[in-house]
Amino acid sequence: MDTDTPPDAPAPPERPLWKRLLRSAAEWAGMLLLAAVALVLVGRLRAPQLPDQAPDFDLVTLDGQQVQLSALRGKPVVLNFWATWCGPCRIEIPSFTSFAQDNPDVVVLGLATDGTEAELKVAARSLGIGYPVLRADPATVQAYGVSTLPTTVVIDAEGRVHTAHTGIMLGPQLALAVRGAR
Repeated sequence: MDTDTPPDAPAPPERPLWKRLLRSAAEWAGMLLLAAVALVLVGRLRAPQLPDQAPDFDLVTLDGQQVQLSALRGKPVVLNFWATWCGPCRIEIPSFTSFAQDNPDVVVLGLATDGTEAELKVAARSLGIGYPVLRADPATVQAYGVSTLPTTVVIDAEGRVHTAHTGIMLGPQLALAVRGAR
């Protein structure tokens, strides 16, 4: 029992519903912001340690086009290491597709770490991947220190590693990661 309030004192007036809803919404927004910041920090902490200059590679797309990373200098490049069995990879692919369509000045490449060419073509089609998909060889996976999927590496126009992130990366995170690499 509260000893400061006399027993016959009237109950304090209840706050209006709109104030209670506003407070509840603010609490939820704060929790969501905190969770988003935590996801970004965890993704960066788990990301591989990479050299300043991005390791070069020479791989082939599912369409048979040769892609050499060093030939892409002059544009920012996003490398997204993924696998057909990876649930978080499948979740983030639509964000990467939208980003690639909305940002033609940025090269987005999906580096598949598993599957045959035929399996990857089926997966790319069914997932609606709207950017080039390459089969990552073991040397490239090792050079980028990829041990957990998905892993995304953003490279600036001069070929330097701008940022690396392990774990799911959605549209706003991707846009923010690339912004500093332009």
